[in-house]
Amino acid sequence: MTLSDDTISLRDWKSVLRHDVPASLVVFLVAVPLSLGIAVASGAPVAAGLVAAVVGGVVAGALGGSVVQVSGPAAGLSLVVAELVHTYGWRATCAITVMAGLLQLVLGGLKVARAALGVSPAVVHGMLAGVGVVIALSQLHIVLGGSPQRSALENVLELPAQILDNHTHAVMIGVLTIGVLLVWGRIPRLRTVPAPLAALMVATLTAAVTGWDLTKVDLKGGFSSVQGPLMPQGDWHAIAGAVLLVALLAGVESLLTCVASNRLHDGPRADLDRELTAQGVANVVSGALGGLPVAGVVVRTTTNARAGARSRWSTVLHGVWVLLFTAAFAWMIALIPLEALAALLLFIGVQMVNLGHVRNLRNHREMPVYFVTMAGVVLIGLAEGVAIGLGLAALLALRRLAWVSVDVRQAGERRWSVVVTGSLTFLGVPRLTEALRGIPAGAAVELDLHLDFMDNAAFEALHTWRLEHERAGGVIDVDEPHGEWYSAAISGVRLFPARIPPRHDRWWLPWAYRRRSRPTDAAAGSYAVIGADGASHDVPVLCEPQGVPDLLEGTREFQRRTAPMVRPVLHRMARKQSPSHLFITCADSRIVPNIITASGPGDLFTLRNIGNLVPRAGAVPADDSVAATIEYAVKVLDVRTITVCGHSGCGAMAALLGEVPDLPALRNWLRHGRQSLARFVAAEPGDDDAGPLDRLCRTNVIQQLDNLRTHPFVDTLVRAGKLELTGLYFDIGAARVHLLEQERFTPVPELRTG
Repeated sequence: MTLSDDTISLRDWKSVLRHDVPASLVVFLVAVPLSLGIAVASGAPVAAGLVAAVVGGVVAGALGGSVVQVSGPAAGLSLVVAELVHTYGWRATCAITVMAGLLQLVLGGLKVARAALGVSPAVVHGMLAGVGVVIALSQLHIVLGGSPQRSALENVLELPAQILDNHTHAVMIGVLTIGVLLVWGRIPRLRTVPAPLAALMVATLTAAVTGWDLTKVDLKGGFSSVQGPLMPQGDWHAIAGAVLLVALLAGVESLLTCVASNRLHDGPRADLDRELTAQGVANVVSGALGGLPVAGVVVRTTTNARAGARSRWSTVLHGVWVLLFTAAFAWMIALIPLEALAALLLFIGVQMVNLGHVRNLRNHREMPVYFVTMAGVVLIGLAEGVAIGLGLAALLALRRLAWVSVDVRQAGERRWSVVVTGSLTFLGVPRLTEALRGIPAGAAVELDLHLDFMDNAAFEALHTWRLEHERAGGVIDVDEPHGEWYSAAISGVRLFPARIPPRHDRWWLPWAYRRRSRPTDAAAGSYAVIGADGASHDVPVLCEPQGVPDLLEGTREFQRRTAPMVRPVLHRMARKQSPSHLFITCADSRIVPNIITASGPGDLFTLRNIGNLVPRAGAVPADDSVAATIEYAVKVLDVRTITVCGHSGCGAMAALLGEVPDLPALRNWLRHGRQSLARFVAAEPGDDDAGPLDRLCRTNVIQQLDNLRTHPFVDTLVRAGKLELTGLYFDIGAARVHLLEQERFTPVPELRTG
């Protein structure tokens, strides 16, 4: 439901009355004191804060991209506004607000709102923390009965003298206000009234009863006292910079709050471009009416969502309540002590230094950006602090993107292993060359490049080292598992990082499909690789017998790549195995149980034989090997599932359909498949297009599950519900696993992500 709906159902109106109206009243009670305090901190007329609250609620609320976000005067902009008021005057500041709104309208029309999400949160949180520190230091002087200085450093230096001066009434009302703010939220029965409103009410009543000498809020004439905009005079470059600063700071704060609001409710997701456009309209209207700049505010948005708001009506109505209250009860606002508002702002400023954000940033190693930005805002200025923070964030990001790891190890006599990981740029060249310098001349080197980028400087350094090493008699075998940057640079092919498809580790590929050069001289105990000069070189292989180079090369690859990753897991299970499944499948070389089940070490207790057959209990000829495996899995390892997995094109099933080869042992073994053949002959062909062979392969899985039940200990556990029997069928050509359900195989559905 939106405000622009032509018709609103009775059900929608009931939801508004039940949820949005009460929530709007809660937000209204929070917004009034905060708007007054922010206006005071900004050096603007007090009524300007109320104007911004009304416009932020009604205009931004009705047009915005979030149904729960509440906009209004923001504490994060108070430093900018205070500086503008001091430099150009209040009415010129209103004109700057109007121009900033127009700029936001243009940016919203260009659909660039999501670009704001590219700003590091560490910079944003650091900026808000710095603003909070500056606000707290300046308002502390007012709480103490004095006047704030021009800068945070001056406020710190003047603080001892301010404390020594005796301003009893101001200090007492400030302490009272802060005390109420600290205690009010801890009393459950009082939480229905927002703490800021309660603190100002208590302070106002106390001041009225005691007659203390305090400064009152100046709100004579209410909204009628507000003055309209006036074009600023001075350097237009500075004015343009001010417009840009207000537009960007207000826009970024609004958009980040808008994104955060998505986590506070289950309604429609926020439209960032629409939100930025709405903020632009609100700032044009607020500036034209003499109000403060408008932005989305976290405190009011959170309050709105927690109060149960369901639609944008809550935000709009809260602005209406502010308007009605100010028009009817402006005289009540004029009774509030200025020192109480200062104490409220002091409390808010301290809360803006959010330790929760610091902890989150620490986990991502972004605390330097946070603290540098905060320090820059406090000591130099808002714009300067943000610029410094952005610069530091960019440098740290560049450092992380250019990170490279070079690991050099001796893999054997005269053999070395070098693993380079990360982005290999000119920044990593010193580290690379220093590490390679330790490899002795003439050694055989296995160079693994796990790179997502390589620039020309890095390629030149690496290639020069390779040429020099090979001239000295050494041999270098280069392998690039994740992108052939080095090979492309040699051949002159231009690569684009964003267009390179990811290459996975190749442990699951057959040996013949891997890029590494195959041995050509097994008798000599060596295999050939192509050097940087294009010539073939023999790499010695220690103790490598004839005929098994693939197997040994595979074990070497396991030792280099996989063993370091699985070693901690295998170490923990070295003395005991506890698999969850007994997996019975065919000995066919194309079936790899760990691949088709995505399982790891210790998951499957595997039994493989020709045709994935399970001889029946008491069968002739007897086969104790299979029975022993089942007994051990069930009675010793306590597995809870036995799976029989068949596959398409099974040679054993083909032998059952035709003439069994003249192999006596195989002929005897295939007798255990006769029940499967009989079941296949008795069954009617299904409605699928599978041929006789594949139908027999599937029937065989069903029959072997029945054969399992002929073993008494298996049948007993199945009947007791302590053991489950399942069937799988692997279609090799389609690389698709099918699950047996009620004697029918259905494809296992793919897991969709995103």
